[in-house]
Amino acid sequence: MQIEQPTEIGPVQKRALLSSFIGWMFDGFETSTLILVGAAAVLTLLDSPKPDEVRLAVGAALGSTLMGWAVGGTIGSILADYIGRRKMLMISIGGYCAFTALTALSHSLTALIAFRFLTGMFLGSEWSTGTALVAETWPASARAKALGIMQSGYGFGFFLAAGLWLFIQPYGGADAWRWMFLIGVLPAFFLIYIRREVGESKLWLEAVHGSAASNEASHTKRRFSLIEMFDDRRVLTHSFAALVIATVTVSVFYGISALTGPYIGAIAAKQGLTASSWASISALVYNGGAIIGYVAAGFIADAIGRKPYMLLMFLGSIASGLLMYLAPQSLLIALCCVFVLGVFTLGVFSWMPIYLPELFQTRIRSTASGVVFNLARLASFPLPILTAFLFSTLGGYQATVLSLASLYVLAIAALLLLPETRGKALPA
Repeated sequence: MQIEQPTEIGPVQKRALLSSFIGWMFDGFETSTLILVGAAAVLTLLDSPKPDEVRLAVGAALGSTLMGWAVGGTIGSILADYIGRRKMLMISIGGYCAFTALTALSHSLTALIAFRFLTGMFLGSEWSTGTALVAETWPASARAKALGIMQSGYGFGFFLAAGLWLFIQPYGGADAWRWMFLIGVLPAFFLIYIRREVGESKLWLEAVHGSAASNEASHTKRRFSLIEMFDDRRVLTHSFAALVIATVTVSVFYGISALTGPYIGAIAAKQGLTASSWASISALVYNGGAIIGYVAAGFIADAIGRKPYMLLMFLGSIASGLLMYLAPQSLLIALCCVFVLGVFTLGVFSWMPIYLPELFQTRIRSTASGVVFNLARLASFPLPILTAFLFSTLGGYQATVLSLASLYVLAIAALLLLPETRGKALPA
């Protein structure tokens, strides 16, 4: 079945991009907020906790959020292929706004961890839904650029969280962390805009409702999207290869981001500077580089092709790891290397919203994209243990970063199994 796809950029396309960008930006805000205020929250919820207890509690809250993200992201991705992109986008934004508000009202550590899991469930379902909506709404000539811009919303969300925390922390007292989570409720007001101004994907309407009418006429039922995804050998091959690349992408980012702050902080301390402040600055530098990588992705992918763009970013990630390995332990030089790492090892995430929608049919697009993205998070869970082992075995940050970046050799091998999709219509 050939479905007519958009050829122009108008209000419909801009509204879809804006709504998905805002949703993904607040996903970034939410995740970054927990990282920034986690320790402050635990100190108010526990009675005189020891440093190890604080780290364990913050880790539990982060792990709960990520687990909720993986579970909710998978469920929400499947639902988006049944109830629609627009409706699922509204559910995900409304859900994480509600549970963010409850997080701000947490009266115990158990409540905080539980509310973070529930918040994570709705955070996880926004990405695949927004990606499918933008991909199916924008014309092929600008689709990659729009999706790269959408992906940059996560980086802007981090900067928003960091800037607000710098402002709120000195004046909010012990409960300043609660105000940060309350700010996360603001996207709820944006739901009015989505309901009034954002239309449903016509590709999804025609693909699903058109086939539903055909199934009704022939007395057959639509197969479950997850089964349909794994029933086609070609789709299964593409899914496996994409999952390998996504797992490398997520794993390298988690490993590098966890080690970079302490490394920069240690260099700053040797120069008589405040370690915690420079550790925070390194996170800003890393995300600043990532935003450049996010936004540039669509332009590069349109210019040279999807696979050459991905190969360029994978090789760039390896090269950036080598650059950090060879760099002298000078604060300025190290921060420059962190910026380059951000461009490649975090900016590379744009390959997923650009490329994954072009691999799968409309009926399973959200399901397949969400499953790949979220299974990669689950597969990356052993990374903190591996990173700690590498750090102690290899003797420090620089060698560990190079080892992590070298994992992109696996991504390059998996890329050989995937097709080029530049200039092609989305699979109907």
